Amino acid sequence: MSKINNDQGKALLEVKNLNVAYGKVDALIDFNMRVNEGQIVSVVGPNGAGKTTLLSAIMGVLSSKGNVDFDGEVGQCPQIERMVVRGLGLVPEKRELFSSMSIEDNLMLGAFQRYRHGDRGYKDSLDEVYSIFPRLKERRQQEAGTLSGGERQMLAVGRALMAKPKLLMLDEPSLGLAPLITREIFKIIDQLRGQGVSILLVEQNARAALKLADYAYVLEMGELSIQGKGADLLEDKRIIESYLGTNSKHQDVLAI
Repeated sequence: MSKINNDQGKALLEVKNLNVAYGKVDALIDFNMRVNEGQIVSVVGPNGAGKTTLLSAIMGVLSSKGNVDFDGEVGQCPQIERMVVRGLGLVPEKRELFSSMSIEDNLMLGAFQRYRHGDRGYKDSLDEVYSIFPRLKERRQQEAGTLSGGERQMLAVGRALMAKPKLLMLDEPSLGLAPLITREIFKIIDQLRGQGVSILLVEQNARAALKLADYAYVLEMGELSIQGKGADLLEDKRIIESYLGTNSKHQDVLAI
């Protein structure tokens, strides 16, 4: 059982002994982690390590065993709608936009739960999203399906922000994007931290993820292998050899 050492600050999310299995195959084994308020925490690792499984279990998309303590409430096998209402947001790897709907309508869908619960402040949130992503404002009546990959990622993040999440979980935000667009997306993630949004970032591009991270966890074959401050892991020989070496496919990410 791995010890959680990210204890500098007030915990927003604590995952304790989380286990997920697909049939008889263990995808996540006794995983422990913590995200504190105002932090960017990164989870890095190779394909098939269990990174997406981790986010899906925290969100309640997948059934799991263990505890997920979010914003002071401990739960086993979270329920997705309840997690959204309590302030957990997820931008999935596939972005899952409504291609035939306008940018603005996609964004407004992100505020649906707030609207249902009588919160009329979502129009202010729309202005905030447009200030972060001016390109979306310029094209707000355009169909989402006509956007480039980078713009689609911006829209997916903007839609999640419309729910005013306390914690935003991002699953492979740089996937399929050109290096310059990747750099732009990571700058926006850093900007969100500056605005007080806590972020859990799952990312295969280890260099960029560790540069951003206050704290990071390395996930391999469903288990936690290494953890520490992002800056420390950038200098860790094991990380350099596995993820950051000159022959590594992770090397091609433009640093922020």
